[in-house]
Amino acid sequence: MSRGLRLAAGLALGIALAAGAARAAGPIALPSSDVPNLPGVIVLPPAWTSPPAQPEQLSYAQLSAIWHGAGAAYGVQWQVLAAINKVESNFGRNMGPSSAGAIGWMQFMPSTWLRWGLDADGDGTADPWRAEDAVYAAARYLAASGGRSDVSGAVYSYNHAQWYVDEVLSLARLFHDGGAGATMAIDRLQGQLVGASQAVVTASRDVVSARGRAQALARVEARFARRADTAPLLSDRLAARKQAVLLDVRRRALLAGVAAARSRLAAAQRRLASARASSRAASFSPGARSLLASPSYGGGAAGNYVFPVGGGPGVVFASHTHHDYPAVDIAAPAGEPVYALANAVVLRAWGSPDPRCGIGTLRASDGQTWTYCHLAVLEPAAHAGAALAAGTLVGLVGQTGDASGPHLHLQLQPPTSWPQQQAWFQSFAGSAFTWSDGPTARTTASAAPAPPRAIFAVVPGTRRPPANQVVAFTR
Repeated sequence: MSRGLRLAAGLALGIALAAGAARAAGPIALPSSDVPNLPGVIVLPPAWTSPPAQPEQLSYAQLSAIWHGAGAAYGVQWQVLAAINKVESNFGRNMGPSSAGAIGWMQFMPSTWLRWGLDADGDGTADPWRAEDAVYAAARYLAASGGRSDVSGAVYSYNHAQWYVDEVLSLARLFHDGGAGATMAIDRLQGQLVGASQAVVTASRDVVSARGRAQALARVEARFARRADTAPLLSDRLAARKQAVLLDVRRRALLAGVAAARSRLAAAQRRLASARASSRAASFSPGARSLLASPSYGGGAAGNYVFPVGGGPGVVFASHTHHDYPAVDIAAPAGEPVYALANAVVLRAWGSPDPRCGIGTLRASDGQTWTYCHLAVLEPAAHAGAALAAGTLVGLVGQTGDASGPHLHLQLQPPTSWPQQQAWFQSFAGSAFTWSDGPTARTTASAAPAPPRAIFAVVPGTRRPPANQVVAFTR
């Protein structure tokens, strides 16, 4: 090594040792929660509103240490910080920017980060994409919002929605009662469910696509076959016959692809069923219900109803009107579970996508008749004559048929009134879904939470719902 290179290496090592010594000399001086940052007081990394090329990912043990440290530093409950970290970014797996522009580990709006962001890890910058900086900044913001004495109010200031407060505090109780280990086990169950659901959606899409191509090719082949039988000239008949044979070879190959896609779909559905069976016991915990997309059972105005889409108000949305006729589109990510909204009997089921409604039309009657559309896939149990209990899984949210995005289309048959104007539907606002075109009413803090319910319900083969509660799936 040349003398110049040795000097450069020695200088770099000296700088690194000095930085380490400075960090080890004492704890970072954290800013007070009494007042926000003055303009220009924090140093921001370059392009700090954009995600880094390699986002930071930490283990549960590392995150737990940060939650505890930040909570102790600012006098707020570490469990609340952990719950917000889970709800906002899924422990750093989904750090945005969100549709509203929120960024980083704790999903701060940039303007809020400028006021409350800080450098907790001592690297010289206040970076919302670094877990330690973001969690400590969240603790500071909660403390500034009264989080030392009024936890609910502080969480509400973090996100002005009562469903958000309920979800965070419910999850915080799960951390408190079961510890980080129990919550991380549920986190792993959630990951398995999401992965298995996405695999089912993908496999179902492959089946529909391959089958559609095979059907289109069969129609072209049929035209050439007719021409081979009817063309006046022998040469034209022979040419048409050749084309029909070539198309038949291609169609048979596509049909083999359909069979392979169906095998992948069946395997994916088995994995999803296994993941749901594993999560069954955990679904009884109130803090785990939204994470595991368990069914929301009604009380009061909802009576015996179940909201038909799982996932909770953080990901499920509905509007007060729908196009030019009475119906509701319940928007949710593809793969979220779809449930029977009442005790039901399946009247019909079919597997070929309807050009408008797609795979899976459910019609239920509990004095009314309902239709479901655009499911990605129906559960094998959704067959004609099957008796289902309210809350039974019937399929997954998709966008089959005439749909511009993943959602469940729900309407009465005939469509004489708006589903979202019924008392049972509105009673789930803020607990099972959020209004997308207006405020979602804040429920009272004293309202008792609904009792936990299992994901699955067993329906004995001899028991059938009352005659006025009838369901028909189309599959």
